[in-house]
This record gives sequence, structure tokens and C-alpha cells, in this order.
Amino acid sequence: MNVSLPHVAATELVGYVLVLARVGGLFVLAPIFSGRMIPVHAKLLVAGAISFALMPFVTHGAAVPTDLTIVPLVLKELLVGLAIALALGVVAAGIAAAASLLDTTIGFSFAALVDPLTQTQSAVVGQLYSLYSVLVFLMIGGDHLMIRGLAASYRLVPLGRIPSSAQLGALAEHDLGQIFVIGLAVAAPVLVALALVDLALALVARTVPQMNVFIVGLPAKILVGFGAIAASLPFVTGHLQDQLQQAVFEALGALRVR
Repeated sequence: MNVSLPHVAATELVGYVLVLARVGGLFVLAPIFSGRMIPVHAKLLVAGAISFALMPFVTHGAAVPTDLTIVPLVLKELLVGLAIALALGVVAAGIAAAASLLDTTIGFSFAALVDPLTQTQSAVVGQLYSLYSVLVFLMIGGDHLMIRGLAASYRLVPLGRIPSSAQLGALAEHDLGQIFVIGLAVAAPVLVALALVDLALALVARTVPQMNVFIVGLPAKILVGFGAIAASLPFVTGHLQDQLQQAVFEALGALRVR
């Protein structure tokens, strides 16, 4: 049974809903856009504004159905939007994983606090990296990069085309593996410095057994840890920028309809 929408602005309305479905993925998984500090109604307004701006470009020359066949298209648009947002969210997840590893290594995980950005428990280094990554993200125009990548995805995956499930699965598998790679790359310099401190404390404990190494070692690891973090932050900035750009390019390449 063919149930058509009213002919008045039917094509524009369906096109807007399809674009909104893909844009909505950014507000589920993408950095900053999915932040819990942003009110839900503000997210809806921003998503609606972005969708309204993209709609003429997306629907121009495209065959937009106005019957019940739009249901699988809406689901497809949701999956594509989530796939792009996942590729970007992996970068933030990698930074959070690195910060959590450093908190545990330095010892700050014993006094976990609530991160105001994610509303989850995170210690001092976790909050530091979280706020720093947000500042870097805004400074390098990460929000513009995500919107441009989303707009470019319509040239690779138009409204009427559906990427294969194998493409989406391969992209998700690659993205989840990147969390460990990004986290290790960010935390590696600090981990090396802390490993040297542990080695020095072990030698001191062996040489001077009457010294309480735990009392001496905890402040030493904190000082060395913060010093190594401060020295590595400029490199984290460049790495974060490269990873965001690479995530967008890899997501677009994986979603290309073959």
C-alpha cells in the first residue's frame, strides 16, 4: 500500500528529516557535540540549524521518496551519522584512556572526582586532559572539520545509496582499535618518565633500605608526572589535530559506496 505524504512541501520535509537523522549522529558520539553539559533543547536547535543549512545542497537533484520507503532510509542515515561520529569520538576516547592510565600510574586515581564535561568519575589528570582536548578541539576548528566532513559524506553516500554492512562493521572495528593506539601514543612520554622514576626509587630502596620509599616516591612521581605532562602537551596538540583529520578521512573512505 502506497501511503504518500501531502504534496505540499512533502519532498522538502522528507529531505529535512533524512538530513537531520544523519546530523543527529554528531550529537550522540562526537566530541563536544555529545557533551552532557549542553542542554538537550540546545542540541536539537543546533542540529536543526545544521540540517536546514545542508538540506538544499543534499536534496538538490536527489530523488527523495515521499512514501513509507523513507523508513529504511532514515535508519540508514542514522547509521551513517553514527559511523562518522564514532570515528571522531574515538579520538576523545583515546585521550580519556591515556589520562586514566596516567592517573593510575601517578596515583591520582585514589582521589577520583566527577568530570563536569562527561559527568563521570575522573581524577586530576583526566580532568586536565579533558579540558585541554576541548580547548584544542575548538582552537583548531574541530567543529568546522566535523561539519565539513559530514557535508562531504553526502557526495560519497547520497540519500538514495546504502553502504554495505561489511563497510560499517570494518569501520567500527578499526575505530575501536584506534582507542588503544591513540591512548598509548599520548601517554607514552609520561609513562617512560614515570618508569624511570620507579627504577630510581627501586635502586634507592635497595641501597638505603631504611628509607620509606613510598613516602618519598609519591611526591616525586607527582612532580615528574606533571613535568612530563607539561612538556608533552604541545605534542599532544599536534597529535590531536592529526588524529581528528585522519579520523574524518578514514571514515569517509570507509563509507564510500563501491
